[in-house]
Amino acid sequence: MDGDPVEIDLLIIGAGPAGLFAAYYAGFRSFSVGLMDSLAEPGGQVTALYPEKMIFDVAGFPAVKGQVLVDALVEQAAQWNPTYLLGHRAEELAVGPDRVVVTTHRGTAVAAKAVLITGGIGTFTPRPLPDGDGFEGRGLRYFVPKLDELAGLDVLIVGGGDSAFDWAQSLEPLARSVTLIHRRDKFRAHESTVAKVLASRCTVLTNHEVARIHGTDSITAVEILSNLTDEHRTLDVQSVVAALGFTADLGPMTRWGLNQEKRHIVVDTAMRTNLPRVFAAGDIAVYPGKVKLIAVGFGEAATAVNNAAPDIDPSLHVFPGHSSDVG
Repeated sequence: MDGDPVEIDLLIIGAGPAGLFAAYYAGFRSFSVGLMDSLAEPGGQVTALYPEKMIFDVAGFPAVKGQVLVDALVEQAAQWNPTYLLGHRAEELAVGPDRVVVTTHRGTAVAAKAVLITGGIGTFTPRPLPDGDGFEGRGLRYFVPKLDELAGLDVLIVGGGDSAFDWAQSLEPLARSVTLIHRRDKFRAHESTVAKVLASRCTVLTNHEVARIHGTDSITAVEILSNLTDEHRTLDVQSVVAALGFTADLGPMTRWGLNQEKRHIVVDTAMRTNLPRVFAAGDIAVYPGKVKLIAVGFGEAATAVNNAAPDIDPSLHVFPGHSSDVG
């Protein structure tokens, strides 16, 4: 599809959960829709970072694995045959009187009557582990897309946020041992997850940092340092998960003239940006009282699509009617 022009009613930039649900809703409103993402497969952060993580705050699912949720969203949207432009990074955006043209880094120009940006946090890059140079792919990883790859291993997790504790909880029944270290004595993770990990067979060490990684072809041990006593100790581990967070970059979007607030796109209650025919929803959108949840992103996606309807077809109303009335 490189270089071939595409014409659609609605272009969604970002194929994560909010974008996938927006694609369903656009189809429900009888719009032709395209889904663009710089990643090679749909699912956004969920697929790239934690496909096997259990998610507990999606309506209708007491618990659902990330990839299972993504697969269901893809299936839901598939009934309307959306056009996927995966592996395409949105590079340029030009707003005209009746359409918006987005050009990708691969030279594909997409002309749409409206654009919805659901690109999560933009491009995300993991924060590197000090002394980790050369060990990535040899036991050091920043994400755990497949838990089974660490089954039967001694695993060291570095970090104190949600990802660190989620992976500790998920790996505890699979790994031979799990040790989690954090450079402070307070955690950023959800209190209930911290409590479960502390009550498990995982070892949690606060005020500790990685001093040195040992190994040749692969990791064999890690030397850790107490930042209170300067005491060194060596742990026999074969895998290190550096859950140190990541940096976000909106990339080319910063040049589009969008009003932004701390790397987020400012929207109103209709999910409109300051640019005509351009909307935003999901984690990338910000407004007073915003709560970052997948469930909130779903609602924002539906709100954005329905408010874009009159831009796409002036004869349409914002209210879509009820899906149960169809068919």
